[in-house]
This record gives sequence, C-alpha cells and structure tokens, in this order.
Amino acid sequence: MRLQSVSSLRLTNHGLAPYFIASFRVLHGLTAIAPGVVLQLLLFGQHPSLDANYPAILLFFSLISVLSFQASGVYSEEMFTRRFRFRLMFLSWTASFSFLVFMHQQLGLLQFISLKQLGIWYLLSLLLYGSERLLFLVLMQRLKRKGHYLQNAVILGGTDNGVRIAQFIRQYGDIRLGLIGFIDDRSERVPKELAGLPMLGNSGELERLIREEAVQQVLVALPWSAERRINHVLSKLRSLPVSVLLLPDMIAFSHAHNRITEVAGLPTFNVSELPLRGWSPLLKRIEDLAIASLALLFTAPVMLLIALAIKLDSPGPVFFRQLRYGYNNRLIEVYKFRSMHTRSNDPTAEQQTTRNDSRITRVGQFIRKTSLDELPQLLNVLLGSMSMVGPRPHATATKAAGILFEEAVAEYSARHRVKPGITGWAQVNGYRGETDTLAKIEKRVELDLEYIENWSVWFDLYILFLTVPAVVSTKEAY
Repeated sequence: MRLQSVSSLRLTNHGLAPYFIASFRVLHGLTAIAPGVVLQLLLFGQHPSLDANYPAILLFFSLISVLSFQASGVYSEEMFTRRFRFRLMFLSWTASFSFLVFMHQQLGLLQFISLKQLGIWYLLSLLLYGSERLLFLVLMQRLKRKGHYLQNAVILGGTDNGVRIAQFIRQYGDIRLGLIGFIDDRSERVPKELAGLPMLGNSGELERLIREEAVQQVLVALPWSAERRINHVLSKLRSLPVSVLLLPDMIAFSHAHNRITEVAGLPTFNVSELPLRGWSPLLKRIEDLAIASLALLFTAPVMLLIALAIKLDSPGPVFFRQLRYGYNNRLIEVYKFRSMHTRSNDPTAEQQTTRNDSRITRVGQFIRKTSLDELPQLLNVLLGSMSMVGPRPHATATKAAGILFEEAVAEYSARHRVKPGITGWAQVNGYRGETDTLAKIEKRVELDLEYIENWSVWFDLYILFLTVPAVVSTKEAY
C-alpha cells in the first residue's frame, strides 16, 4: 500500500470495535431465544399462559444470557483473536441455559415446553453460536485480505525492534488490527519499505493521518533507552484522538506471547510456568484412569491374541520392559509387547530400528507397524507413570543422526514437564518412527512443547480421535 492510498483512507471505522461487540451482544441475545420464538409460533393459541407471559420470559432470558456471556469473558479482547473459542461459548451457554431449566423445573413458568423440546432448544442455539463465530472469523479474514480493518495501526520507529514487532503481529495479531506502515522522523534515511510495509513519513505525516481518521492506533517501538524521545512523542500523541501503545524492547518482546502477571504490583512477562495448574492435574488423572480402563477392557482379547502369537513365533518373554525418561526427567519402566528376537533386544535403544531390520520378528513387524506393541502401556497409565496423551517417552540412549536427543535440541528436557503419553501431538502430525535427521527430532520437540503450552481435556480428546487414522496412514513406523 503506497502513501497516497493510505492518506485517502478517510475511514469512518474509528471506534468500530465497540460497535461490533455491541452488535454481537444483540446477536447472542437473539440466538439464545430464537428456538423459543419458533416454539411460540408452533404452539400459538394452545396455551393461554404462553400468549400472555412468554414474550416477557424470552426477553428476560435473552438478557440473562448476554450477562452470562459478559461475565465469562466472551466479549473480552480475545473475541478478536483467530481462535474458535468454542469451549468458552459452550460453558457460557450451558450456564445460561441452566437458568432456563430452573425456570422450567422450579418456577413452573415453562411447563408447556417438554424436556425434549428444551434439549432441542439448547442444541440448536449452541449450533448457531458456533456457526456465527465461524462466519465472523471467515468474514474478518476476507476483509483483512482485501485490506479492510476495524483498526488501522502504524509502527512509530523504523528500528530492528519495529521490524520484529511487525513480524510478530502478522503471526499472532488479532483479526481487527491492520498494520498499514511505519512512521519515522528519519524517513529520508531509512528504507522505503520495512518488513513488507511502506515507510509512510515522519511524525508530521502521522498527525495528518490521525486527523483524517486513517489511523486509530500507534504502536511506539522506539528503544527504551531513548527516554527523552519517548516522552516527547507520548506527550504529543496524547493530545490526538488515537490509541497509543508503548511496546516492549526487543528482548522483552520476544516473550510477549506469554501471559503478563504482576509481582508486587509490577507487570512482568510470565516466560514459563507449570503446564498443569489448579484442577488440571486431577482432571487429567481422571481422564487417564477412565480412558485407560475402558481401552484395557475392550483391547484385552486382542492383547491375549498378540501374547499367544508372540509365544508361538519366537522364544522369549511376551513383554519387553525398557527404561525411559518420564516426568521431571525421572526414569520409568515402560511396558511393550516384545517385537524383537530375545538375543537382539536393545534395552537402551542404542541402535534405532530401521526398515527391514533383521532384529524384528514376524509378529513384531505387524505389531510395530500398527502400534499394537504399545498396548501394554495402558498399564503404565493406570499405574500413574504415563498418560494417555503426552510427549512420547524415549529410551536413555536414543539418538538423532548419531546425536543424543538432549544434545541435539536445547529445549528437549522441557518435554518432561508433563507425564509422557501413549500418543501425542507430534505423533498425530506424522512424526513417528525413526529419527534419522536432526530436523525430525526438532519438529517433534516443537510439537510436544506446543501441546504442553496449550493443554486441555478437549485437546487430549482431539488427539485421541486423530490417533487411529494417524496410525493407519503412517509409513514411518517399522
């Protein structure tokens, strides 16, 4: 976008974000009662109390729903992120609808509506909420691709820090914000383009753009060491109708995606924290016990057949026990069905298995390919040393391209902040089997850390849902 096109943006979207939020409050209120309105039309004239009181009840319930959404943070700043946010919507709507059920069961205000009709009401509105959020995200992404934004922003400071900020916002920014360029009083000495954005001019040009309502937000990216310059800029911008954000310097900004907390009233970036806090460890343990118990119950006949096949195929024990790294880098004993000849067992995984590995038995080839050799790890889950979902545990001498994992990737040990799992985010994304290159283990660690940072019960269930098709389609395990 060139300067002349930017200066012609006499936009009327100054402060549009609050209007969007207000519109969504109205939309959510209508969505809460839409199935109820349909019921009113279907049952009109059949119940006298319906005709007299029902509209007032619907209006009251609509208001309660919007207040519940407000209290749970549906209309917070995260509304403009790229996330679907279905869990928050689900919990908020469930809380709201519980009030409607209370009016039905305890107050007797909606006795003409059956429980089945209430259930349909709940599901239809929930579906509408999800559809509205999805349509909103699609619409905003399309508008962004066409260069239309709810808020236009410029970066004040054509510095390395400013470039880093521009790149960060493009990757993690919300759907309402559009960066249209840089402002720098050294505009004649800096490149005409930085990070793919044009240099719009100096602070005089910035004032003109603000006065013409072409810019609603200024991101100040000057070095914090330039205190006098920053104070001068902030003093001038405070007199203009624009939002001004003072951004952290480069070192702090590299951690800006983490949560900000306060220590003795001082805002700090939370660079690292316990991945499972509060009720999360208990919820994950309950999840593990429930799923592992059911899985063990249903797979017991298959496990008996595998055990029999192993005994008939080659001499030796049915199970193979191996020491691997678990939670907090502690060694745990992991159970597997034996897939190698007893004389060739490699307890430390010094030599990784390869295609057509002569150490693997005939039965072993099948159970390794289908990951059935991992089924005994359900016992590890029940005993508490593993989880159903988590980073896969590795043996003590496992290597990538001849280098120990912990030496190949600096962040490798960070995987051990949670219990290892039978399946994981890396595995369902295709990273199973041999790690013959450094790139493979680096990607595994990256995905494992992404899982740890974003853990939820829903995420676990999603990974478990993807595990079977991932195992069936993989060609990397042998």
